[in-house]
Amino acid sequence: MNGPTPSAAPGARLLSIYLNDHLAGATAGTRRADHLAAVTRGTALGRALAPVAAEITEDRAALLGIMRDLDVPVRHYKVWGAWAAEKAARLKGNGRLVRRSPLSTVLELEALRLGIEGKAAGWTTLRRLADSESRLDAGLLDRLIDRARRQLETVESWRVRAAEATLHPTEAAPA
Repeated sequence: MNGPTPSAAPGARLLSIYLNDHLAGATAGTRRADHLAAVTRGTALGRALAPVAAEITEDRAALLGIMRDLDVPVRHYKVWGAWAAEKAARLKGNGRLVRRSPLSTVLELEALRLGIEGKAAGWTTLRRLADSESRLDAGLLDRLIDRARRQLETVESWRVRAAEATLHPTEAAPA
């Protein structure tokens, strides 16, 4: 598995960059989903997010498989950078110094939503390429696109509930 070399066609080099950028995003998204599912474990939100987090982990593995099939090497510095950036993002101010704020859940659901939208866009791009690239499995990409849409529906539903409960204190909090 040599992957695209500097002398490789520009499209192959750019595809390598594109896939590694998506892998970095998938790394951050996996960490974010796992963290959110863990901190909400035992709640209705946690029960809804646990299978989504598991699927997001599977999606990252699928991306690695696609990269392997296309002979695209993993750029580990991008993966590590994404891991560190996701950890650092948890340090944002949330109105509380020590404890977790309800606003944290809203912001983390919004970040997760954005990640899923980005992932869906990546799958859609690869699906279009599958028509001319035999190493891409169109059926797999169709399933990944559908799964991303379902994940987005789940996360958006809970994001709206959490935002309403947090930002409209007179509303009932999500269970």
